[in-house]
Amino acid sequence: MDERAALALVGDRVAAAGDDAATVDGLVVTTDMLHERTDFPAGTTRYTAGWRAVGASLSDVAAMGAEATAAVAVYAAPAFDDGELAAFLSGCSEVCAAVGAEYVGGDLDGHDEFTVATTAVGEAADPVRRSGAEPGQAVCVTGTVGRSAAAVRLFERGGHERANDLFRFNPRVAAGRAAASQASAMIDSSDGLARSLHQLAAESDCGFDVTADEIPVDPAVDDVAADAADRRELAVHFGEDFELVFTVPETDVGAVSADAPVAVTRVGRVTDAGVRLDEEPLADRGFTH
Repeated sequence: MDERAALALVGDRVAAAGDDAATVDGLVVTTDMLHERTDFPAGTTRYTAGWRAVGASLSDVAAMGAEATAAVAVYAAPAFDDGELAAFLSGCSEVCAAVGAEYVGGDLDGHDEFTVATTAVGEAADPVRRSGAEPGQAVCVTGTVGRSAAAVRLFERGGHERANDLFRFNPRVAAGRAAASQASAMIDSSDGLARSLHQLAAESDCGFDVTADEIPVDPAVDDVAADAADRRELAVHFGEDFELVFTVPETDVGAVSADAPVAVTRVGRVTDAGVRLDEEPLADRGFTH
């Protein structure tokens, strides 16, 4: 059973599952687990690991259109090094501060592989689900895509300083709040733009037509991509970008763009069925642990 099959089983048995985070009486809560071998390439600093791990959970809060309140993290490693642990805690604290949340602690454990488990909580009176997209609406993306893909390539090539910088993304909490009152559906792009569109399509019983030239590809992708096909693969399918993908009425795109503190790009429209890129079927392929 792969990760997607496991998630489907959970969804069948847990009625509240299915969105980026769970909601209980206005409380938004989400949890994530990251491992060294799948999530932190060689050269990733502990500071970056702390920032990225907590940021991943804060991104789920953002995708619900919620205010971020606090986060905790479990730090597990074969041995405790004071410099590494201190750097990790700094990363956790500073990514929380960047979105107006507070890092409030967690737990320590021994493990044969560096592993982090994080939980973030927030508040939303009317959270945005994945299930409200309607044909005729616009589909938009915050920021740029492909940033993490470029970082991984740079880690592989020894460009660790720039790779770490690219890996420390800013969770789009403020942008999620800006979109919350108009957005009909929203998701974070941790699994990649293509898979995020397929997930929204499945939850909203709709489709999407997206234009490749409109997709905001991060400039770093052009520095590492081998050719045009590789560029598209890194931007659309690699994932781990933690941008927001959301749908809004066409008339509200301008208002959301004006209110969001980061670029918001209209990349296509909601249709009745099928997920297409430049009028061709877009494969449901993306990041999988």
